[in-house]
Amino acid sequence: MMLPIYLCLVSSLALVSPTLIKAASDTGSIAASKAADQKAALAKKAREREKAAEEKKAVEAAKSVSEEKKPQDIEKEVAK
Repeated sequence: MMLPIYLCLVSSLALVSPTLIKAASDTGSIAASKAADQKAALAKKAREREKAAEEKKAVEAAKSVSEEKKPQDIEKEVAK
């Protein structure tokens, strides 16, 4: 009685295991793909932040230069 049950169990595991292995490998590739997409999105976000910081520095630098030369200073330079 135990022998037929054992044979059925072993044969069903033999048929199911390749399917399970295939499903597990597909899940791994999907997870790797999602991880790569997420890494690319983070890198893009970091580049955007750097670009925004550079633009802000450029605006502040231009603002400080324009504040240094006030109209009275320019008139004094022209008068000389």
